[in-house]
Amino acid sequence: MKSRAFLILPVLLLAALACQALTSGTEEPAPSQPQTSSQNEPTSKVLFQDDFSDNGSGWDRVNVDDGVTDYAGGVYRIYVNTTNTDVWSNPGLDFSDVRVEVNATKVGGDDNNDLGVICRYQDNENFYFFVISSDGYYGVGKVSGGTQELIGEESMPPSEHINTGNASNRVVAECIGETLRIHVNDQLLGEYQDSEFTSGDVGLMAGAFDVAGTDIHFDNFVVTEP
Repeated sequence: MKSRAFLILPVLLLAALACQALTSGTEEPAPSQPQTSSQNEPTSKVLFQDDFSDNGSGWDRVNVDDGVTDYAGGVYRIYVNTTNTDVWSNPGLDFSDVRVEVNATKVGGDDNNDLGVICRYQDNENFYFFVISSDGYYGVGKVSGGTQELIGEESMPPSEHINTGNASNRVVAECIGETLRIHVNDQLLGEYQDSEFTSGDVGLMAGAFDVAGTDIHFDNFVVTEP
């Protein structure tokens, strides 16, 4: 099976370059019909949801030469203008077992990228991430003590279920006990085990490898009980 190497990327802490105003997330705008990864699944309790129509819903707002994490006309934009770098943003919440979903659309940059969601975020150096690439690969990993690594894989395996190029994908992460699952477009791609983090914030993530300019728009972010 062909696979793609996952580079250990230095972290670009855009949030450190601007004042952050994180909210508790108790009062958030809700889309009228939030999307889920499968219409056949039973309705779960929604813990948090955001269609990014309200610029004050609590996510980081940073716009510098190295990149952008900000609201952008009804979506949330992460733009990475530095090579070999990951950028992320969080709404300032705290959960344990969750299912995290988002629509992620590549609008610019190279297909050799990464984009997805975060769960159990402790701080900039400790969290789980669930990512795909615009050239059709996926991975589940963690940043632990500032070191980034994949879980259960030496490199990112490919999947035919990922829409490649300038396309949209529904990315779903499940963090349930020690089990970590990634679904894309209603398909389970991988299941892994790790027990290091048990609770924390959720978030969005995007990164560039050899070519800067990764530009991802996120929409219909939903966190539910698994």
